[in-house]
Amino acid sequence: MTRRAALLFVFAALLPAAAEDPAAEGFDHLFNLEYDEALAVFQRLAAQEPDNPEYQNDIAATLLYRELFRAGALESELVSGTNPFLRRPKMQPPPEVREAFQRAVARSLELTGERLERNRDDVEALYFRGTALAVQANWDFLVRKAWLDALRAATQSRKLHQRILRLDPDNVDAMLIPGIHEYVVGSLPWYWKLLGCLAGFRGNKAKGIQMIERVAREGDRQRDNARFLLAAVYRRERRPQDAIPLLEDLIRDFPRNYLLRMEMVQMYSDLGEKQKALAVVREIERLKREGAPGYDRMPWHKLWYTRGTLLFWYMDLDQALEDFQRLTAVASELPLHQAQLAWFRLGQTLDLLGRRAEALDAYRKAIALAPDSERARQARRYLKKPCTMRSRK
Repeated sequence: MTRRAALLFVFAALLPAAAEDPAAEGFDHLFNLEYDEALAVFQRLAAQEPDNPEYQNDIAATLLYRELFRAGALESELVSGTNPFLRRPKMQPPPEVREAFQRAVARSLELTGERLERNRDDVEALYFRGTALAVQANWDFLVRKAWLDALRAATQSRKLHQRILRLDPDNVDAMLIPGIHEYVVGSLPWYWKLLGCLAGFRGNKAKGIQMIERVAREGDRQRDNARFLLAAVYRRERRPQDAIPLLEDLIRDFPRNYLLRMEMVQMYSDLGEKQKALAVVREIERLKREGAPGYDRMPWHKLWYTRGTLLFWYMDLDQALEDFQRLTAVASELPLHQAQLAWFRLGQTLDLLGRRAEALDAYRKAIALAPDSERARQARRYLKKPCTMRSRK
């Protein structure tokens, strides 16, 4: 599975509420990274309307994204060219989380199945069933690492939403999942397209982007979801100039989501706008120091990593070194992949500063954390030959 294939599933699981929807409060929490608060809203609504599949989907999506957030998988590296996420071991959520997730998806599929037995053209039931399968695809791909199961669920989801479009061609929200599928399958190598679950579906990247863009402009329930996804697509397509206006809008709408400003740093960096990137970093630091809502929950190590990485790529090595040293000092408190990356970047920085003995020690610490990872393999290469500006990855 290629890195680009992740976008078939990431972000497609969410089902944002319209402003007048009782679930709007839950989605405001969700898009602001407040997962426990969002879950409480959706669970309350599900208890009030136990036969409503929409709230079951909302519960499942929140559980999924909370696990991804805790694993550091919603940050910019998920959509960057050096993304290590697909090479990480499968995630291990607590048993009660796995059970709650599967229970919510199963209930949604049960409820929508009953409605479709009565009316096979029930557009709302088709919509919620397709969404439940998209949530399942996300879980299978990103949590279980069950590639084929994920592709099957995603394909079923696409077909259901395509059926909605045949019944109601003006249903813009139903274009999102087919659009994602067009984009990602159009990005897959030929041997993945031979899979039986794709059944000859070739995909078209340009068409997929156009469909996602339309949902981002005209969608109702899925508009916010499409905007988040579109920013990620633009990043992958090396279009940071298109991602920045989207991120500015999202920051305005979801001001407590600190990951949006961190992604803005990456976009300016990709454009070669170092000073603008540093200005955003300073704004993040100010909000953190002032205890602004959302930023009061942000761990300091997120800022250190963002700033250190930016300075590393611009070869401001002495300043980058300070941030990587702060990170490695708290490595035991970081998720495994983040701790390993901190030691790895520290090693590279020390190498570039000519401090070879210290660099070797940092590489060894990175390797020890996850010996079979791709990052460990890169570190072993640097044990043999020092990192240079040309060899940085």
